[in-house]
Amino acid sequence: MSLDGRPGDRLEGPLPVTGNGVVLEDSNRPALAPMSSQRLRLIPNKDHNPDNYDDMELDFSPSIFTSLERFLPPSMLGMPRHDKVKFMTEILLKYLPHGERNRVQKHRDYRQKIISNYQPLHRELYSMHPATTFVAPFLKAVSDNTEESFRRIMSEPSPGVFTFEMFQPQFCELLLSEVENFEKWVNEAKFRIMRPNTMNKYGAVLDDFGLETMLDKLMENFIRPISKVFFAEVGGSTLDSHHGFVVEYGEDRDADLGFHVDDSEVTLNVCLGKQFSGGELFFRGTRCDKHVNSGSHSEEIFDYSHVPGCAVLHRGRHRHGARATTSGHRINLLLWCRRYSLDSNFSQSVIYFDKLPVSYFMESVW
Repeated sequence: MSLDGRPGDRLEGPLPVTGNGVVLEDSNRPALAPMSSQRLRLIPNKDHNPDNYDDMELDFSPSIFTSLERFLPPSMLGMPRHDKVKFMTEILLKYLPHGERNRVQKHRDYRQKIISNYQPLHRELYSMHPATTFVAPFLKAVSDNTEESFRRIMSEPSPGVFTFEMFQPQFCELLLSEVENFEKWVNEAKFRIMRPNTMNKYGAVLDDFGLETMLDKLMENFIRPISKVFFAEVGGSTLDSHHGFVVEYGEDRDADLGFHVDDSEVTLNVCLGKQFSGGELFFRGTRCDKHVNSGSHSEEIFDYSHVPGCAVLHRGRHRHGARATTSGHRINLLLWCRRYSLDSNFSQSVIYFDKLPVSYFMESVW
């Protein structure tokens, strides 16, 4: 048999190609293989500019789809987003245990129930407006986007712990008001909400009542550039997902928080207010899992006193805790920034869904 095939099957001239190197469909070419028979690439297409999925209702974080798109076979890169989402979702669900699939669906239904019934008080919070959110020096530093510009507005009182002024007072007040409005709705509707984590009995997950997109922009456009400079060794340049929430301390709230590490690569912690005493953060250095409870060196011991509008940025693995808030009421915004990007060696990549590893095996690789 001729390697050229039958004369009638041959195409003359080059194939039409888009700027991303995507071969477009040609009416004279045989039809593409159905999506069910397509396989992912072993090596990501780093020249491809993936779509943004923030505006779509998805089973998983939009950032996961953006990361995974670079592994799609070339014939799929130019397809509509809906088709790509369908294909990628099937792959993600394929390796997600059945019980975990149910959990994901229940959480999606839970969020949808909140968003369908809760009426936001300050709708302007649900989109990112940098000029009314951040103080001017912070905006200037991020705009310049250099280590020098970041260090001009930051202090590093202990290795790996960075402090700086970040939010305008009015933004803090609006966010506090929105959280109070949400909690009022929860009480009146007798709606049982999920708390931010297993350590805090009070507080709320901001992502659950509509602030996920705004917090995504906060991470992508403002925290990731800083993390690229100061936390490159933990994937600071590729942070692509987050868990955003507020915690509350004081009378009739949580008192303190024990010694722990965060489920994140990089953590942003910003005090929103109000009037309070105590509540200092204490840091004790970074350790691996095996030595997480080992002692600290003198240079690793650092206590930080919260100031409304001011931020603390540190590695998630940096051991820390919160001392008791002895009077008043303290509310902090926490953004656990995570890296779900897939490694170039896709067969060894792992994506974590709330600490549950979902491995991608070679049978899924194109």
